[in-house]
Formats: sequence, structure tokens, C-alpha cells
Amino acid sequence: MNTYLISDLHFGHIGMSVKRGFESVEEHDEYIISNFNSVVSPKDTVWILGDVTMEKKTNYPILGRLNGIKKVVLGNHDRPQDVPYLLQYVKYVCGMYALTHKSSGRKLVLTHCPIHESEMTRFDLNVHGHVHDKSLTDKRYFNVSCEVLNYKPININEL
Repeated sequence: MNTYLISDLHFGHIGMSVKRGFESVEEHDEYIISNFNSVVSPKDTVWILGDVTMEKKTNYPILGRLNGIKKVVLGNHDRPQDVPYLLQYVKYVCGMYALTHKSSGRKLVLTHCPIHESEMTRFDLNVHGHVHDKSLTDKRYFNVSCEVLNYKPININEL
């Protein structure tokens, strides 16, 4: 059982699918589903760091097609009023999540938006999304937006 991370799936978002170079939103969503399931097994844990959709709970059922035990850190396009519906497809939802990596002992904080650098005195690494393909140059930040990861979740041990 492994732990993976990814952000900014934006399922069902036509504008994002065009911006990302797909012919249709269906092609976009199917590509992400295929890539996701190519690395994640049903027993793996996957942290989705926000923007599951674009403020539409109608696209949450797509999560049922993804392998793994899904946990979500809410993003700016994940509406609080939709959390009860989201919880039908994921195991856990939160605003941010702090953890210590088992093998390295590094303190990580999982967020959607990068946290302010003044908060980084408490953590070794901020794993985030939100900025899409515009990664920060500070090595204390690791961007897991779809575009950066070729639309495949990354194993936490690779950070």
C-alpha cells in the first residue's frame, strides 16, 4: 500500500480541458482517469489537494472510477456546501493536513494553495497545487498540480 498525491483534477471543466490542450472535456477526464489508475491500486491512499471539479458536485461521481482510498484537501473551487456529497466518493475531507513522512521523518503539510513562507518554520515541505504549471522555485514547496505530474499521481516517497 502506497500513498500518492495529485491536485487540480478539474473534472468536468470545459475551459480547463481546452487550456490543457484536450479536444473535449470527456477526453480530458478520461485521460486523467486512465493515468491515475495506471499508478494507483485499489488499496493505495491518494491525497487530492484541491479543485476536484470547478464548483460542480455533479462531477463528483467520476471519483468513483478512480482507484485508491481518496482523501481530499479542499481547494478554492471545492465548495463547502458540497462536502456532504463529496464524502459519498472519498474517505476524508479537510482544509489542510500535516504529517510526518514515515521513512524520512520530514514534516509535510498538504494544502491546495502554497502556504506563506513564514509558516514554513513548522514544516520541511509544503506539498500543494493551485498554481498549475507555475511551480515555485523555493525547494520547500512541491507542486503536484496535474500539469506538472503528467496527469499521474506521484508517490509520496518520490518527493
